Amino acid sequence: MPPDILCFSRNRCTSVEQIDDQTIRSSCRLQDTLTDASVELLVKLPDLEIIHATGKFHRTIQKECLSPDDALKKVLGVRIGSGMLKIIKGLIGETSECKQLAFMVEECCHGVILSFTKDSLDQAPKDIALTKEFYANMIKGNIRLYNRCAAFAQGSSLVEGIDPPE
Repeated sequence: MPPDILCFSRNRCTSVEQIDDQTIRSSCRLQDTLTDASVELLVKLPDLEIIHATGKFHRTIQKECLSPDDALKKVLGVRIGSGMLKIIKGLIGETSECKQLAFMVEECCHGVILSFTKDSLDQAPKDIALTKEFYANMIKGNIRLYNRCAAFAQGSSLVEGIDPPE
């Protein structure tokens, strides 16, 4: 490959696991050509309150991202639910120059929300025509699911005709 061609690759993984009856761990790992970072949230059930937040930037070109602990402390006590994106952007996105951090915290929160839809996904009809309608109605009923996974991403036939949230 010629050395003058720009190469960029990105991998992002968000995972959620139930630690005990009262606690969920959600973690987001981001690796790309410029960044290697992770964020982990502990969330208390049943109110979905963030009780612990940690993060580490192993590699980044942004000096502002090297010490995420102070910014992450600001999300403690935030409840995952409606309005959380504005709250996170206000607490982290507007006070820190590290935009990746706010994005990763949001991904962790979306992971928690998606983990509670797992049972609903299992109820999808087996008929392919009915399945598409089932998922479309599910997204319309909870627009926060839009663009949260490849199946519900803009351009997917499952979200055809649904306006993206602002």
